[in-house]
Amino acid sequence: MSEPERVTRRRGAVLEQAILRAAVDELLESGYPGMTMDAVAARARTNKNAIYRRWPNRTALGVAAYAQLTATTLDLPDTDDLRTDALELLRRANSHLASPLGEILRSLLAELADDPTLLTRLREQAPDAGAQPWLTILDRAITRGQAPAAARRPRVAAVPIDLLRNEFVTRGVSTVPDDVLVEIIDTVYLPLIRGHQA
Repeated sequence: MSEPERVTRRRGAVLEQAILRAAVDELLESGYPGMTMDAVAARARTNKNAIYRRWPNRTALGVAAYAQLTATTLDLPDTDDLRTDALELLRRANSHLASPLGEILRSLLAELADDPTLLTRLREQAPDAGAQPWLTILDRAITRGQAPAAARRPRVAAVPIDLLRNEFVTRGVSTVPDDVLVEIIDTVYLPLIRGHQA
């Protein structure tokens, strides 16, 4: 091995970050369906074994790369009104799902249908996609007396985002019309919240 190769050999966190950067670049360039371990290894200038030691499969690497792409703190709407907050959060989620990042997210979600652990991790990392943002705005509404405490359940809180994802998956749309978002909030979400009396 030559001296330059010894100097530039990467290990640990440095190599891991190089692989993640390469995976992010592959996701942005080719989307999740086009991201291969071979392409990531070539871009990171390493071998596939180095990748597999850190991520057991392409899907796990895709989830980690997506997390890098979306590693921002979500600024939740806080207007003192549950309907306004929920509709704004749903509109933001719609914009995200309609973006190139949203296309990557949808591809990953479809791939993870049989992997509940990775699916949970992805939902926790995706902006607006998990239950936590919805629980936060619901908690604020409960504190203000706009919603019953009995409604504070993750599945109930996340109904809008689940219905939005369903629109993308079952209808194959590139974005969901605003009147559908209003319908989700006004005819499904708010009646469901109000129906959970203590």
